[in-house]
Amino acid sequence: MTKRLFWEDMYMRNFDAKVVSASGNRLVLDQTAFNPRGGGLVSDRGTVAGADMAEAVKDGEEVVHLMAQPVALPSGTVVHCSLDWERRYRIMRMHTAAHILSAVVHRESGALITGNRIGPDESRVDLDLEQFDREKVAEYVDSVNGVVSAAVGVKTFFMRREEALATPGMVKLAGAMPPSVELLRIVQIGDVDTQADGGVHVLNTREIGKVVALKTENKGKSNRRLYFTVQ
Repeated sequence: MTKRLFWEDMYMRNFDAKVVSASGNRLVLDQTAFNPRGGGLVSDRGTVAGADMAEAVKDGEEVVHLMAQPVALPSGTVVHCSLDWERRYRIMRMHTAAHILSAVVHRESGALITGNRIGPDESRVDLDLEQFDREKVAEYVDSVNGVVSAAVGVKTFFMRREEALATPGMVKLAGAMPPSVELLRIVQIGDVDTQADGGVHVLNTREIGKVVALKTENKGKSNRRLYFTVQ
């Protein structure tokens, strides 16, 4: 199992790790601060031993680093790794903003999340809503920015799966449940939102800056897509 350093310190920019295996452009390390693609989040990028790391992906309990070019590194080699920090930090801000946005919409309308994609420049959430006019979008975003400006603390912790699933509102993804593992990682944004989540976040909502709605789309009878960014 690859040790997830980003669960211990989401602000880690550089780290050293040992090579577990290397085959072609696939590299497995004993530990990593690169957050892999999954849960709607795009992967981190950066360098490993000075070479470009294009994407990190999950493979069971391991994180596989897909290098831009094939690498030849013997097992046990210690490598220095660096994140593209500007990109990562924007993803963190976007991700926390998405949690607040989904919580606000859920509170106001009862809508569930049906999909999402969190990227560094533009993100989106899909919501189970029949009506989603410009006025409502503005109200939701104003409420989100109210939470952002209130400088609400964000914390993470682990909870037993059965306890998490028994907690009202813990899982807001429509038609989806957390992985069948004994312990779930929980992200709590003050009293605004608490849910199972394995991704990276800021430690305080003030770091988000400002959430700006970009556009909306109708993706079906009761599926509304909202694009947003942070400034």
